[in-house]
Amino acid sequence: MAVDLVVPSVGESITEVQVGQWLKKQGEFAERDEAVVEIESEKATVEVVAPVSGIVVAVEKATGDIANVGDLLGRMEEAAAPDEPKPDTKDEPKSESPATVALPAARDEARVMPAAQRALAEKGLEPAEVEATGPGGRLLKEDVLRHEAPAAATAPTPDTAGTRVEEVVPMSPMRQTIAAHLVHAQHTGALLTTFNEVDMSGVMAFRKEFKDAFLEKHDVKLGFMSFFLKATVDALGLVPEINAEIREKNIVYRNYCDIGVAIGGAKGLVVPVIRNAEALSFAEIEKAIADFAERAQRNRISMEELKDGTFTISNGGVYGSLLSTPIINPPQSGILGMHAIQDRPVAVDGQVVIRPMMYVALTYDHRIVDGKGAVTFLKRIKECVENPARMLLEV
Repeated sequence: MAVDLVVPSVGESITEVQVGQWLKKQGEFAERDEAVVEIESEKATVEVVAPVSGIVVAVEKATGDIANVGDLLGRMEEAAAPDEPKPDTKDEPKSESPATVALPAARDEARVMPAAQRALAEKGLEPAEVEATGPGGRLLKEDVLRHEAPAAATAPTPDTAGTRVEEVVPMSPMRQTIAAHLVHAQHTGALLTTFNEVDMSGVMAFRKEFKDAFLEKHDVKLGFMSFFLKATVDALGLVPEINAEIREKNIVYRNYCDIGVAIGGAKGLVVPVIRNAEALSFAEIEKAIADFAERAQRNRISMEELKDGTFTISNGGVYGSLLSTPIINPPQSGILGMHAIQDRPVAVDGQVVIRPMMYVALTYDHRIVDGKGAVTFLKRIKECVENPARMLLEV
């Protein structure tokens, strides 16, 4: 029985998506609920799973195509999983697997996939003119396109030494949205960045002393991000306008902290939100960050987890950045940028000593946050990280 693969609803107000990578090619078998194809919306990448166990018999939308919610992506033919290969015997005839037993022996129209049929018609070709490489002798769209390739490959080309090549790749909906969002931030906000530097020797000593006990008790590593997140919550309580937003002609203050943490994922940077961070322990924060980091690599972070943060922390230091000016994510009013830890000479009690130092940056919307508030915020981050006991004692 043929079953349609359609574009699912991927969120409120989102009607258009871009087809991403086909995880199962035409002719391949997929178990029920196994990911078949990825679709990209303006907010997230979503996997479309197989509604039944069977074979992908048609691909109606190729990678890069634009589709609407409800559009047909492809079709599957319900079938049992192919049998494992069995040793050949002289007395018993070989049996075909359930996935291929119903296929005709000769090359005929039943073996030409719908996408391939359209490609044949466009190029004025007959099925017999194209070599079929799909399972069971199926003729795929890729076969038709490959049939055209040799002619192009034999065309005379200039010497490839020093050849300059350009590749045009369409922007994904998510990248388009990020671009538009950040340009909007530049055009509508009065953005300024202020800097400070943090001596990391205190928090590094604290972490070294307790990391083994922390790991044993909580089954998660104690990282630096939890210290900065806890320090951020403390500083936002001291300067609440940085946790607020401008809404029309009003300022909306919040008594909660939903902190977005920028994480590198398989498709680029994502910023999942840790809700009510003010109520979480170090262990709960580390577990949330570890979970987001693991799921970001598999594109498994939902759109709900990316929405409605009140403040953002970005750690460019993991990529080696020494200093940067991060850009806020509207309608938020601030973003904290962490950077690489670097041994530098600093003056302590009149002596020059080498200390592990980190530059920190706060980009803020000057329409709502004054310079004094921004400097006070960063100074509090510095105090909390340099002496973590402050966060525990709230002093």
